[in-house]
Amino acid sequence: MLHTRIFQFNPLGTNCIVIWADGNSSCTLVDPGMSSDEGVSELMEFLSREHLTPDAIFLTHGHFDHVWGVERLLPQFPVPVYMHPADADILADGSSAFRGMQGLKVFQHSFPTVDVADGETVTSAGTSWKVLHTPGHTPGCVCYYSAGNNLLLSGDTLFAGSIGRTDLRGGDYDMLMASIREKLLNLPGETDVIPGHGQPTTIAREGMYNPFLQPFNEPDADFPEEGIAIRGE
Repeated sequence: MLHTRIFQFNPLGTNCIVIWADGNSSCTLVDPGMSSDEGVSELMEFLSREHLTPDAIFLTHGHFDHVWGVERLLPQFPVPVYMHPADADILADGSSAFRGMQGLKVFQHSFPTVDVADGETVTSAGTSWKVLHTPGHTPGCVCYYSAGNNLLLSGDTLFAGSIGRTDLRGGDYDMLMASIREKLLNLPGETDVIPGHGQPTTIAREGMYNPFLQPFNEPDADFPEEGIAIRGE
């Protein structure tokens, strides 16, 4: 059985997820966004209490609020950090994506990452995850999907009742919508979804109720380019 523990760190409330299986002392850390010593201590105390040792760090994308704690963890846990290479520039210059947002102290980050690609399988702590490249929020956004556990880690691609913002550097609304419809909504409806912010959800719930994913948000392929003639004109 797979277990998850979600921490919400930093002023943006980023979900840091710890994932481990029964009988396994290794775990996977997803988007460790701790921006304070208190956050680091909270995570470390949990790992110690549960006798867990990180086996890998998964990054869903390179925005600073999802990577804040990586450099604090690597000295103690020198594990691979998986990220899509299309977000390398965003990782290196995290402040550019959020320039103009007042009240946020943004740090530059530099640490080695291991490239992942769409369709690749990454194994950590005894669990295999399929990488789904879902560009739109950033060029290198990915989701991690474990079919055997009906679990999707959706990062900032898909939220409960919402989708990732596309007004930041590298964002593309049309690409994001295509990513969600082609890569995520075709997963089994019972798939549990843990997003990068907010509460968990399921694929079925989002497909039925997420207002951003309803048909009226998509262009009608049958609508004539010249429009519809109005009677009397």
